[in-house]
Amino acid sequence: MSKKAFLRRYAAVSLAAICLSAPLFSQAAAPALISKGHLTYGTAATFMPFEFTKDGKLSGFDIDLITALSEKLALTPEPMSMEFKGLIPALQGKRLDIINSAMYINPTRSEQVDFVPYLKIGSRVIVAKGNPEKITGRDLSLCGKNIAVTLGGIEESQARADNQKCLDAKKPALTVLTFPAATDSAVAVAQKRADAEFLSTPGAVALLSEKGDTFEAVGAEFEADTHIGFAVRKGDTEMKSLLEKGLQDVVKDGTYQKIISKWQFPASVSIF
Repeated sequence: MSKKAFLRRYAAVSLAAICLSAPLFSQAAAPALISKGHLTYGTAATFMPFEFTKDGKLSGFDIDLITALSEKLALTPEPMSMEFKGLIPALQGKRLDIINSAMYINPTRSEQVDFVPYLKIGSRVIVAKGNPEKITGRDLSLCGKNIAVTLGGIEESQARADNQKCLDAKKPALTVLTFPAATDSAVAVAQKRADAEFLSTPGAVALLSEKGDTFEAVGAEFEADTHIGFAVRKGDTEMKSLLEKGLQDVVKDGTYQKIISKWQFPASVSIF
């Protein structure tokens, strides 16, 4: 074999070896990560059972899901905790790779970020045990009452829409009380500063299982087809594709359903 032919063959073999040893997600356009080898995500860890702090550590459905997904992508999950209202600005400012914080998908947010949906949920009306204000659900019985919601969350939009319904029906206005976290809203109800709280159905399950002697749910679940998802920067197709790939793998091997069962979510939350 001539020296020239040998070099051509060596170059071809070396190129093949490099391709075979590269990470799976390098076959597509690899996203630029905030920290190499890490998936840096923003979370507002005050929304049990999705993300919360227990014994000094992050816990919850979203934390388990992003951990499993990151493993599939050979990345290390790197959380950054902050208030919910600061998540989108932090993502847009490139302090985060993604938002992983049970973010409800709605038209306003979809103008600011792109989403990878992973769950659908509804909401419940939570009141103090015994229902002293005789609230019957998300209806006109809320008129004239104080409703606690998470600032910037979908529940705030729902409560403000309900206030307009009260006004249209010539009923007393509904007062919307905003709090940084769902836990703060629950405290307001317990202390009778609020008459009711709007809370996600999984959140209501967690709250009632822990404090069923303090709270109860009234009325039917509402808006049960509300999707939540990971948020990525607008137009960041590489990161979106990467998350979709990891999520598909987590669903395929059964981990997704195991996490749903672990956190006692109803089977209806699954979108796969």
